[in-house]
Amino acid sequence: MNGPSASPRSALSSAMTDPFGRTISYLRVSVTDRCDLRCFYCMSEDMTFLPKADLLTLEELDRLCSAFIAKGVKKLRLTGGEPLVRRNVMTLVRSLSRHLSSGALNELTLTTNGTQLAKHASELADCGVRRINVSLDTLDPRKFREITRWGEIDKVLEGIEAARAAGLYVKINAVALKNLNEDELPSLMRWAHGKGMGLTLIEVMPMGEIGSGRIDQYLPLSLVRARLAQQFTLTDLAESTGGPARYVSVAETGGKLGFITPMTHNFCESCNRVRITCTGTLHTCLGHEDASDLRKPLRASDDDMLLADAIDRAIGLKPKGHDFIIDRRHDRPSVSRHMSVTGG
Repeated sequence: MNGPSASPRSALSSAMTDPFGRTISYLRVSVTDRCDLRCFYCMSEDMTFLPKADLLTLEELDRLCSAFIAKGVKKLRLTGGEPLVRRNVMTLVRSLSRHLSSGALNELTLTTNGTQLAKHASELADCGVRRINVSLDTLDPRKFREITRWGEIDKVLEGIEAARAAGLYVKINAVALKNLNEDELPSLMRWAHGKGMGLTLIEVMPMGEIGSGRIDQYLPLSLVRARLAQQFTLTDLAESTGGPARYVSVAETGGKLGFITPMTHNFCESCNRVRITCTGTLHTCLGHEDASDLRKPLRASDDDMLLADAIDRAIGLKPKGHDFIIDRRHDRPSVSRHMSVTGG
């Protein structure tokens, strides 16, 4: 009697370890590919979004996330597109919060553009979300509209203040953009740190056709750090949040600054994360075209054994690292899928 049932239980609860000995404990889940902005480094202006029928239901997303939590995921981040434009997404957040209450999950968080935060910040806090990332590349209204194509920065700033008022720790994510916001990065850092928020700078990643050459957008963070070091005292920190950023403390502001450098210095050696798209496709590496369909096993059975087996097979194929390239000889994306589909 114990034989047949012991194997399924162990498969469902077995930890996820890739071929290089890295234990997977961080899951990023895109709940939608849609967004109410069109940041030019992320999307083309005239995007073709997935048919809504292709998306996993909120109940399926819950079941999928729960299967990963049963297999050892301790940090879960909801992404998009813009996750807060998904209809009734807060029912998913509230349902997933049960894993915080049980202790199975250490952190439930999300990355957002901030436009919908004013409406949802209090409920996010009530669901046990303690920290969020807000994507914001500039404080200049004109530049913000240029980057996002039609966004209004006041809505984002209002959302950030609502999140802070609700007790959420806010970290700002800013993509470093050549000849656009590079001169503004010191003042952006002072602003964020002055409000008790962290700031992480990110290099442009070669993902998806967006209608313009990324070589013209790309600004290496090694250069940004060297420039900042001329004005500020930067001290390397050993700490990690389980993500790809490397952190420094800034003596003059008392704040923390992160660098995500997929191009100048990859962060693959300690990678503990995988990503799931809103259609149920698992990507074990942001910078590879690998893809494992989890929607089919999810829908094929009411229990999670087929799903657990599919997850284990996918983790067993996780590559050692990515191979992003941006240069004049490679005028094409290293990865064809858009970041909004993969999950930011």
